[in-house]
Formats: sequence, structure tokens, C-alpha cells
Amino acid sequence: MGERFAARIVNYADDFVICSRGHARAAMEWTRRVMGRLGLTLNATKTCVRDAWAETFDFLGYTFGAQVHRKTGGRVMEARPSPRSVRRVKRKLHEVLRPWNTGAWPEVAGRVNRVLVGWSNYFSHGTVYYAYRAVDNHLYDRVRHFLRRRHKVRSGGTRLLPTGKSLRAWGVVRLLDVMRGRRAAAWASG
Repeated sequence: MGERFAARIVNYADDFVICSRGHARAAMEWTRRVMGRLGLTLNATKTCVRDAWAETFDFLGYTFGAQVHRKTGGRVMEARPSPRSVRRVKRKLHEVLRPWNTGAWPEVAGRVNRVLVGWSNYFSHGTVYYAYRAVDNHLYDRVRHFLRRRHKVRSGGTRLLPTGKSLRAWGVVRLLDVMRGRRAAAWASG
């Protein structure tokens, strides 16, 4: 049916999206009938038809849809980490860097790095620059405030971590550095 509907199925476990060119409603009705024969039903709240050129949709933590290309000004189809996924990782970082966390800094930095690396491994496809930058900026502020409280500094903590100083000096991974490392590895191997 893929050829008939000019469609492709993208699935993960029991979640799936059917990407179709011009036959979306027919593909959805066919899917509904096939699922019915299998004794399964489509979730009415999650099932819909979207024109990805006109609106975005979220699937497995990514937002899919058309965006204006920053350099050319043309419209391009892209996948990027969803705003909800970015909020979720910021919340996890906030939990690790709570004021009452009295662990040794290398342990705290290790936990932060595990959160960051795990998140970036999942969100390593599509347009990730803006999401990575947002997480890095949030992390920079959280680390600065955490260190300021820990070292009982009254100022904004800019002496401990001045603006523009890398988090690497404190043993913390930057997502933009991870992204650049992946690109360099891809260029070297390709």
C-alpha cells in the first residue's frame, strides 16, 4: 500500500506516523480498517491528519514540520527536539543542581554530564542547534548559581564562572561542543 498511497511508515514500538503525499485520509482509513481486523483501535486523541507544510506535529520527542531556512529564506522540512523535550531536560538539570545537593563537585558534574550526553544521544538528528544552545544557556546559569551558593559568593557568581568562560573548566559537557564533535567525526569518516 506504500506505493498506492505514496506513503512511508515511520514507527517505534506501537507508535507510528504515516508520511503520505496527497493520500493521507485514504491511508488513515485503510490503517483504521486493518487495525480493526487485528482487533486493535487507533487512539482518537493521538490520531489526526496534518499537512506538515502548513503545521507542525510532535512524534517521539521531536517536532516535525516546515521551517524557514535561516540562510536561504526558503521553506524546508525539518525535525528538531520539541519544546517539551527541551523543557524536560532543563527540569532534569535543575533537579541535579538543586541547592541541597551537597555531593562533591566531580560527582555532581558527572550526573550533569550523564543527563546531557544521554539526551544528546537521543536528540542527535535533525536541526538541533537551537535546542542545544537553549540547554547550554540554561545549564550555564544553573551551574553558575549552584557554584555561587556552594562557595557562598554574594555577587552573581561571575568571578567563579565569568560570561564566555567554558564549562569545560568545571568538568561539564557543552552540547554545542558535542554537536561540533559529531560533525567533525562525520566529515572525517565521510
